[in-house]
Amino acid sequence: MSENTKLTLPVTRLARENDKFRDVIWTGDQAQLVLMAIPQGGEIGGEVHKGHDQLLWFVEGTGRAKIGETEYDFGEGDLSIVPSGTYHNFRNTGSGPLKLYTTYSPPEHEPGEKYATKKEADSAEA
Repeated sequence: MSENTKLTLPVTRLARENDKFRDVIWTGDQAQLVLMAIPQGGEIGGEVHKGHDQLLWFVEGTGRAKIGETEYDFGEGDLSIVPSGTYHNFRNTGSGPLKLYTTYSPPEHEPGEKYATKKEADSAEA
């Protein structure tokens, strides 16, 4: 059972309005929806999710991705797919914030988790 019963969300608008590094807005039994904002020059940080597939939809800004050994540029309207167990990182290369929403299957973060900055998120996960 999810922590939120509202199942239709204006997710693109919510992602564009979000200023938090991580804002978990919905968690179900098998999936999770998270809003993210990466400041100019920032990055999500290299990581590997074992047992979790991740999809990332970019709604504002531009960046450079590394998924496995492949690097590429991305922008508004692009989708990145990260299979479980694959190294990945996403850097903001634009002149403003990089805004996106991402899903994890199964859930990766605590329901309702919110961190204003990457530093806060990293400290909480240490």
